[in-house]
Amino acid sequence: MKKILSFCLLLALALGVSAQGATTADPLKTNKTEHDFGQIPQGKPVFTHFEIINNGATPMKLDDVRAACGCTTPEWSRDAIAPGASTTIKVGFNAATEGHFEKPVTIMYNNGQQSKTLIIKGNVWKVPEGAAPANASVQFLKKQTL
Repeated sequence: MKKILSFCLLLALALGVSAQGATTADPLKTNKTEHDFGQIPQGKPVFTHFEIINNGATPMKLDDVRAACGCTTPEWSRDAIAPGASTTIKVGFNAATEGHFEKPVTIMYNNGQQSKTLIIKGNVWKVPEGAAPANASVQFLKKQTL
């Protein structure tokens, strides 16, 4: 019998349920924790949205949303999220260098006591210098038609 009670207690703790029956699970849920932009051109901003859901019983406010570098810009509402309601975090990325990237975006909430990390990633390719390569024949043709 003790083994069964110990197992039930361990299972309850693993599921985030306390002895009083209150859930201690994380109230902040997201529709995704990672976004892959795939191939993006260098110097051309791209954006994605993460849906944030308050899965708790009380209103929740996002205290801060921080990016790891200046090339990543999060935007979010400073208003409280009602229980069961949702909001979005818009994350922009503008690559200065080519190659693979993986950038964390950290959400701070519940008066800074909890945090969750979102990831944006992709591969940046270098954009050609001009819209089209220089054509020396154009100048020659212009001189011939004058």
